[in-house]
Amino acid sequence: MAEPQFRFDDGAAYERVMGAWSRLAGEVFLDWLKLPSGLRCIDIGCGNGAFTELLVERCAPAEVQGIDPSPAQLAFARDRHKANVAKFQQGDAMALPFGDNEFDAATMALVIFFVPDPVNGVAEMARVVRPGGTVAAYAWDMLGGGFPWNQVQVEMRALGLKVPYPPSASASRMDALHELWTGAGLEAVETREITVERSFPDFDVFWATSTLGPSIAPTIAAMPIADAEVLKSRVRAKQPPDSAGRITYSARANAVKGRVPE
Repeated sequence: MAEPQFRFDDGAAYERVMGAWSRLAGEVFLDWLKLPSGLRCIDIGCGNGAFTELLVERCAPAEVQGIDPSPAQLAFARDRHKANVAKFQQGDAMALPFGDNEFDAATMALVIFFVPDPVNGVAEMARVVRPGGTVAAYAWDMLGGGFPWNQVQVEMRALGLKVPYPPSASASRMDALHELWTGAGLEAVETREITVERSFPDFDVFWATSTLGPSIAPTIAAMPIADAEVLKSRVRAKQPPDSAGRITYSARANAVKGRVPE
């Protein structure tokens, strides 16, 4: 069986599986940041532009530069963005293609656990932001059970199936985020938990949505039908519906923000 993967390289697939979750958490995150309008912003690991679009809608920046390593994700981001405020280009979070102090704020939404060297990644965020500017991120609490598909993954592992964590999963812990931000020399560092809830009309919709991701779908597709049904039954038992048959599920992210010293 092929090794399961974690990262999306398809913007449309990301939108189907993670788009709603991303917007729910992103709205809480932006409310917490309270960024003024008219800023020059950089969105690092912008993916298919889901959070970038939310940043433009909610904060009215003068400019946003979206950076991501995936050409397919960037193509989706460019197609979805109609306001001509955001520009998207391929780039590496650990070697941003910008000079020092070019931005007023840097954000990293649901990405830091993908950065091979988070220390370097945060240092790059701080480098490209002017003194007094904001550096902020949020990430699903991967090791603490906060990931939207966590219940499915728990049952897969209980059955002996291999489900990968992203390469820097430990960076999503609250204490790790605080240490990364203070270690980068950022000031006024604050953290907070973001809990969001999503309802599905029934279990089948919940199951279909939760099993489309790249860390899950290939493994389930390769399973014998009987084994896949066992897995589905185990997950169903942990997600009882309400009186109307709806399934309500919550996810949890950890967020951090700090200021570049003046």
